Amino acid sequence: MPSTTQPSCTIVVPCYNEGARLKSGNFLEFVLGHQNIQFLFVNDGSTDNTLAVLNTLCAQSPERMQLLDLQPNGGKAEAVRKGMLSALESGEAAYVGFWDADLATPLETIPEFAALLDGNAHLQMIFGARIRLLGRQVHRRAIRHYLGRCFASVVSIALRLPIYDTQCGAKLFRATPELEQVLRDPFLSRWIFDVEILARYIALHYGDNTFLIESIYELPLKQWEDVAGSKVHPSDFLKATFDIWRIYQTYIAPLRK
Repeated sequence: MPSTTQPSCTIVVPCYNEGARLKSGNFLEFVLGHQNIQFLFVNDGSTDNTLAVLNTLCAQSPERMQLLDLQPNGGKAEAVRKGMLSALESGEAAYVGFWDADLATPLETIPEFAALLDGNAHLQMIFGARIRLLGRQVHRRAIRHYLGRCFASVVSIALRLPIYDTQCGAKLFRATPELEQVLRDPFLSRWIFDVEILARYIALHYGDNTFLIESIYELPLKQWEDVAGSKVHPSDFLKATFDIWRIYQTYIAPLRK
């Protein structure tokens, strides 16, 4: 029986050249069973047939799936930012988040995220965390796992925040004026905007470590699959390290003077 649990939730799905691997059937099946969850697909200037695929998909459930077409390509960070701002400006959703189009994190995890926000008024954001634990199906290439651990350690030191996984593409936020403020300006980084979101929250609440610790919840995922065709490559971790320095210098360093 379809779920009518409230409050409502809008998930932004950034898409760049996803025409060949977008699992349209998964999205259609999911929205039929979860009446309080809708999707906003953002076509980020794709050069393949992604736009046509998304138009066909959204036409099958126009009340539950919408499309935002951005031209030209502006990068994942800008696609997510503009998509989330659009969702916030509609005023229809209590929770707004983003999800990777490859469904490395299954759609069935979204209700778990929403339930945590439902039951914990102090939480502002839920981040998926890819942790290989017994009893969980988290499959990630070794090189990406170890580079990711090094990256997360650098982020934790820079932000002074004990976070395990900043880059998992599954996140949900409480829709608030503060979130809209955090997303107001374009990001410095095209890829590690997740870190930049945290840095902007830190800047807003600098000195209030209790708020930051208690408002962020990392949920160890039950399932995550390293899907072939990822746009992220090992060399991007080097660029990301430079972006951490830029983010630190822009948002954190001025506060510590």
